[in-house]
Amino acid sequence: MTSETSGWYARLDHECPERTEQIEIWLDSWLDATKKNQPIAAALPNSWPTLPAGLLSNPGNVLDHLLARFDAQSDGRSPRGVYAPPARFVDAVLHDELQHGSSKKKEPPATLSLAALPPSFRGFAKQFNKDINDEGVMEGSDESSKNQTESGIPIPFADPCVGAGLFAERMLRIHSERLAGHQPSERREDTLRLLEGLQLVDTSEVAVNSARKRIVIVLARLGLVDLDGDGDDGKIGLSEAEMIVESNVRCMDPLMGEWPWNERPMLMISRPPWLRIKDRFRGHPDGSALRKELSSQLREFKGSDGKARFSAIKGNVNLYRLYIERSLQISQNGGRVRLVVPCSVLREKSSLPLRKLLVESNNWDSVWSFPEDSRLLFGGSQGVSVIGITVGEETDVMTSFGPLLVDDISPGRGLESDAPFLELERGPWSSWTDASWAVPKMPRDETSRSRTILAIGNLADKPRLVEEGTSLNPSGMPIKVRVGEVERSVWKKEISDWTGKAGEVPFIRAAHISFKGGMGTLAHPAFDTDSEARKSAWKGASEMCVQSRIVCQSVVNPQSERRLVWAVVPEGCVLGNSVSFLDLPKEVEDGLSESFGSLEDGLDFLANRLNSEDLDLWSRAWAANNNVNNYEIEMLPFEIEEDGGSFPMLGN
Repeated sequence: MTSETSGWYARLDHECPERTEQIEIWLDSWLDATKKNQPIAAALPNSWPTLPAGLLSNPGNVLDHLLARFDAQSDGRSPRGVYAPPARFVDAVLHDELQHGSSKKKEPPATLSLAALPPSFRGFAKQFNKDINDEGVMEGSDESSKNQTESGIPIPFADPCVGAGLFAERMLRIHSERLAGHQPSERREDTLRLLEGLQLVDTSEVAVNSARKRIVIVLARLGLVDLDGDGDDGKIGLSEAEMIVESNVRCMDPLMGEWPWNERPMLMISRPPWLRIKDRFRGHPDGSALRKELSSQLREFKGSDGKARFSAIKGNVNLYRLYIERSLQISQNGGRVRLVVPCSVLREKSSLPLRKLLVESNNWDSVWSFPEDSRLLFGGSQGVSVIGITVGEETDVMTSFGPLLVDDISPGRGLESDAPFLELERGPWSSWTDASWAVPKMPRDETSRSRTILAIGNLADKPRLVEEGTSLNPSGMPIKVRVGEVERSVWKKEISDWTGKAGEVPFIRAAHISFKGGMGTLAHPAFDTDSEARKSAWKGASEMCVQSRIVCQSVVNPQSERRLVWAVVPEGCVLGNSVSFLDLPKEVEDGLSESFGSLEDGLDFLANRLNSEDLDLWSRAWAANNNVNNYEIEMLPFEIEEDGGSFPMLGN
């Protein structure tokens, strides 16, 4: 968002601080401008700041942003940095779903739409295709007439968190474009059928009222609703449109309520809220109690069948995960679900039960992955994914598109034909991930992708680092992964700059671990005089000093050349909590000391093997975020093979 448009919202807050009032005035002005066939700027109050050119062309986008700011404020979050999905992105999702099904790479069908033929040929072609309409759909087919409109939109069409109606608006625009060549009466009847097939809900009254008004305004803008009368042969009357919209856009909780329509959705497309329970009610005086109550309700909630509604709850509850599971429950078997969710769902450990549900009980056929640096602002600091699922079928192959950039979005189509993709066949995919169904994060260029796939194939069947009974750890005591004992914010008085004076104790942070010459090294002033001395000395209790350890940085810059860097910290240092280390059983330490003459030399051997390029590529592919989580280290594939009676060597 440009500074000009950001500044407009700031000036609006100064002029009209009540955000619900901002939304109401914007909608009223949009409606008034539509009646008078004017731009919305002409209908806004004179006291409002002048609308910049960047906000003139799409009033719906402004409405989405106003509502997003209101929601953030309601939850106690900062409205700054809150963005709504852009219309171009939403259009790509809708077009892909409507025109290209599962988004897999396919040859185009061996048929041609009648709409693509020159007008002089259409009549001739229709004589031989009497039952096929301009979109290539069989007219009069029971299946066609039951499950979709003449414009080709599957119904019922649902959005369980409709917000201000963004997806509904863009769907209506596609519907209108597809009916451009039809008779006015046909457009009217098919629009009525689409409206009656909408199933849109939200937990917010403000959102529901906004979506209702927006749908009517957009229909009027498209020439499908008469704002001044009872309608005619080509337009729906205002009162009739409002009555249908009010009935089919409802305020309710889809997570803990029952779906209020008898017929289940055939198509569900939505962007559920990306919000952890612990981030709700931050500004509320009873926020802590409300968060605990909501979390307990969701974990214990039972549906009408007496069973727990949410089987995939794990870790910190994030609402988008619950919406994914609930969407699958609500939709009919064979129906389609497309949801815009964070990329973290693809790899994080806490989403494992959800991924199992997607793969083992449904056909999870596609995912789009936009990393955090893709310029999709509404993702904030998170990457954006679009998952595509056919409900109740089996997953055989899942096509992962990514990493994607904004330029990969194709207007009126979905994704550009040259967007990078990877097909994950169920058998190898299960082997790669130990049936956790994580989706690898691939590089964009072909050479790096091939190298990463080769590394994954080489390592997938190796035992895991912390596995017991391996050549590294033949004892019955497991290797543990822990973080350093010192948290800087707690022990800040005991941490100072390095001066080089005798008796100073090195304090090791993630920033002190670097990769040089193919090895992990300590860039600490105690061992490297050119290193930064700031906050590198410990002056606290001596018992915090530890024996030699093999360590790995826990916080990673996403632009770093490597994700994993292992190094050996000598005895007598203190570790910060931005560093992870391997807590080795005594039997493993004794074996290292015996084979290499000292524990430190043995740890050097392990560090060199752990710094292999293949392991780093593996770690990048399966990283859930910018932190090297302990469970990620625990699951590193690592095998040491016997080498002529000497200490075991790493198998390649």
